[in-house]
Amino acid sequence: MKTVLLAGGLGSRLAEETVRIPKPMVEVSGRPIMLHVMDIYSHWGHHDFIVACGYKCMLIKSFFHELHLMNNDFTVALGDGGMTLRPTKSVDWNVSVVDTGQHTMTGGRLLRLRDWLDDEPFMVTYSDGVGNIDIDALLAFHRSHGGLATVTAVQPPARFGNLELDGNRVAQFTEKVQKYETWINGGFFVFEPGVLDYLPGDDEPLEQSPLANLAQDGQLFAYKHKGFWHPMDTVRDRDHLEKLSQSEVPPWMQFERRLARAEAA
Repeated sequence: MKTVLLAGGLGSRLAEETVRIPKPMVEVSGRPIMLHVMDIYSHWGHHDFIVACGYKCMLIKSFFHELHLMNNDFTVALGDGGMTLRPTKSVDWNVSVVDTGQHTMTGGRLLRLRDWLDDEPFMVTYSDGVGNIDIDALLAFHRSHGGLATVTAVQPPARFGNLELDGNRVAQFTEKVQKYETWINGGFFVFEPGVLDYLPGDDEPLEQSPLANLAQDGQLFAYKHKGFWHPMDTVRDRDHLEKLSQSEVPPWMQFERRLARAEAA
């Protein structure tokens, strides 16, 4: 099954980085955030990617063109330019990089990929949000409900202190507590080909009328993910993910179900 990475936005809230590189190329632990997203899918055996790029697309194309060399050591014969690769990493990914237009919205980017998707179910996510999503469970959920679309619902990270008020008196102050059950769109979609018929053109974001109309028609279902998830929208987000990446296994690569299976065996 193919996985589409939406990688075309400007990333204006990360302007100190995105003025020179596209947002998916902003690094966490020395690697573009986009590769961390791809690691999640690769962990579950999904290695066939389509990158739908736009802003500074040539930088993304050049990056993937050179990634095979960067992932391995090599010897160059300077006389004739001959090169011998000495593999050091095994990354069995197939990556298609498609220029879907600098000003195209997310829905339009998907629509432009119709001929790349082979009229088969496919997965879609953003290139700047990571989470320890159980992709096997996500796909099983999608197949179980029979609808056209599944979105992964996540609980947003708490960013602000919580005030409990008694009139004008603060009865309780708790820093960054997640007290109420709130769900938001975390990406990690699964779509049937029929979803493409809900996309009107270049100017429509996926997150507006397409998803709204799918929901109205009873075709959109939510897979609830209660594990780790975090976006990279701001410099503060980038710095937080950088700090988390210093652990032996970053939280977006800690998969409880698979660990539980291994322990049981």
